[in-house]
Amino acid sequence: MEPPPQPATGRAGGAPGAADDAGGTVVVVRRPAPALLLVLCTAGTLAACAGEPEAPGDVRVRAGGQDITAQPTQYCLDGEGQRYETTPPVVEVSPDTAIRLTVPEGIAERGWQVQVFDESLQEVIGEVDVPQGTETFDGINSSDVLPPAFYLVVVEDKGGDCGEFSAAWPIGFLRAGGDLGT
Repeated sequence: MEPPPQPATGRAGGAPGAADDAGGTVVVVRRPAPALLLVLCTAGTLAACAGEPEAPGDVRVRAGGQDITAQPTQYCLDGEGQRYETTPPVVEVSPDTAIRLTVPEGIAERGWQVQVFDESLQEVIGEVDVPQGTETFDGINSSDVLPPAFYLVVVEDKGGDCGEFSAAWPIGFLRAGGDLGT
């Protein structure tokens, strides 16, 4: 596991691609067995039974001819911050390639932004605000970022059931001459 990023606002802690200082340890969540799920649904105690997703969903990334999905590295579930060990996807791009990011509807409704990190997810080098309610954002170009290797981290706006803890999806981008150190 890589060392945690150092957020721009002086907050410490977090995990690679983390959006904030949530602290804590990495948590592995397993889905309940179908029989247990049925019992919980019958009892009416599981939000997922009412059609609520267990996770915020994946972020879709389109750049050039590539179309991939990114899984969250952290998100809020039932008022508790969850962290996951996932490997962010890496997209090889040519200069001046439009990058299109699409988030799930629920994330768009709550609001989101894009944080731009260096090639090692250590330093925030920029932020892009996305208008609330926007599901698809295509205002970023592969040449907008100075280093040839960088990460875009889609970050859900804070303030939900987990307070300062929010969902985050890191995606690596690599132009000619770049190296993400992987």
